[in-house]
This record gives sequence, structure tokens and C-alpha cells, in this order.
Amino acid sequence: MSENPSNPRSDAFIKVLKGLLRPLIRALIAQGVTAPAFYKLIKQTYVDVAEKDLREQEDQITDSRISVMTGVHRRDVKQMRNEDQTEQASLRAKVSTLTSVLGHWLGDPRFATSEGLPKELDRFGSGDGNSFESLVRSVSTDVRPRTVLDELVRQKLVELDDGDVVTLKADAFLGPADVDQRILFFSSNVGDHMAAATENLLAEEPPFLERAVFYNYLTEKSVDEIEEKARSMGNDLLLDLNKDAHARQLVDKETQEGTHRFRFGVFFYREDEGDKDDDPTGDEA
Repeated sequence: MSENPSNPRSDAFIKVLKGLLRPLIRALIAQGVTAPAFYKLIKQTYVDVAEKDLREQEDQITDSRISVMTGVHRRDVKQMRNEDQTEQASLRAKVSTLTSVLGHWLGDPRFATSEGLPKELDRFGSGDGNSFESLVRSVSTDVRPRTVLDELVRQKLVELDDGDVVTLKADAFLGPADVDQRILFFSSNVGDHMAAATENLLAEEPPFLERAVFYNYLTEKSVDEIEEKARSMGNDLLLDLNKDAHARQLVDKETQEGTHRFRFGVFFYREDEGDKDDDPTGDEA
């Protein structure tokens, strides 16, 4: 299949992709993902996105139509549309259960303080509904509390003492310790950020919140202090939003309109750009 004719708009967009791809390629190399494997994934994603767009437009979905839209050979399109996603779905379900338990622990007044900090919980409780087992059952009745506890202990996100008291560790705020689950969070967090940025790029009126503060020509000490402040403010904001979202979910999930989701995140990135005279045209705020 011949390549599409050159398009000035797409050519300009391709030029800026290198900046987006550099950190991703670094992660791919670190995880042992080779270029051929990445090429296959790119083709698979082209097919997935094209099929989803056609479905949302209630348009005809055929292998040939997707092949024309994406440039992926029709034979490959047919194979990729039949890929088994069972393993990925299983991992997502596991992560969803663990994160929901932690979210409830930080948001439900029975298990958290008024400031949204986690209480120490008796593993079994005494019928007051404030135990770790009741916490897990408030999230799902399809998984045993012991299974969830063992997994959280294994990942060193909680501690279980000799008195059967369960304590959420500070490291839990950083996310799961398991590499597979951290990869899934990487995908979900960066993916949703990219989705918001893409919608803002394509729409005449940007629909999503996407803002950043950025400065350069600062000392390491100044950036240290700014980062510490950002972490503190970010954690407080996330705890507050978690508490609010948890309360709303208890009501909304019982209604037919309760079909929406959101993801709000904070991040802080820093680097030493070296001799500032080397880049006199660098960004400056």
C-alpha cells in the first residue's frame, strides 16, 4: 500500500512528536520492549481507535474501511480485531479492586478521619462495621477480604500487627509496588492526560482542565522547596477530592445516570538543564 501524500499539517505535527515520544521510548527500552514489538502495538492501536471512532459514529465497520483509515493491511486488521484481551482485563479488575479499597479507606467517614487520613482498622472488628473486612466488603463481595489483605501486605502498602490491626502505610499514597500494576497506572494516568490534551488540541473550545506552571533559571534549593510545597498541596487536594467523589459515588451509582468517570492528577517534573548559556532560547516564564 502506498503512503499517503504529504500533508503540511500532519508533517508539522509529526515534527513535535519526537518530544512526546522520547520519555515513552525510554520507558519502552527500560521494560525491554523492542522497536518491532512497538510497531506492532502501534498498528494494533490504530485499528482499535479507528474501530471505536466508527462505532461511536454509528458508521459501517469493516476490515477494509479500517484498513483505508489507518494504512494497516487488511489481513493484519482482521487478525488484530480478534486479539484476546482477557489477561489485560484481569489485571485491570485486580487493580480496580485494590485502588477502590484504598480510595474508600481515605474517603469513607467510617474508615477515615475528617481530614481524609486513614484510620487504623481492626482486621475483623466487633460488629460496628468499621473493620478492614467490612471495608473490603463495602467495595466488593466477589473477593475475599483475606485475599485483598494478603496482596496489600505483599506490596507493603499496609501493615498487619500481632493484634490484627491493619494500618495503611504512607507509601500507599504513591501507588502499588507491583511492577505490572505500576505499568497499568502509568498507562492509565498518562493515557488520560494525553486524551485530555488531545481533545483540547482538536476542539475549538478546549473542554478539559489542563494547566501547568513552569519556570527555569532556578537554583536546586529553590526547586527543592517548590517541589516540597507542591507535594503537600497536591496531597491535600487529592485527599479532599477523593472524599468528595466517594460521597457522590455512593449516591450516583444507584442511578441510571451514574455512568461517567473522571481522573484528576498532579505531577511535578524537574531537571538540570546545565549551562544556561548553552540554550539562550530556552523556555522562560
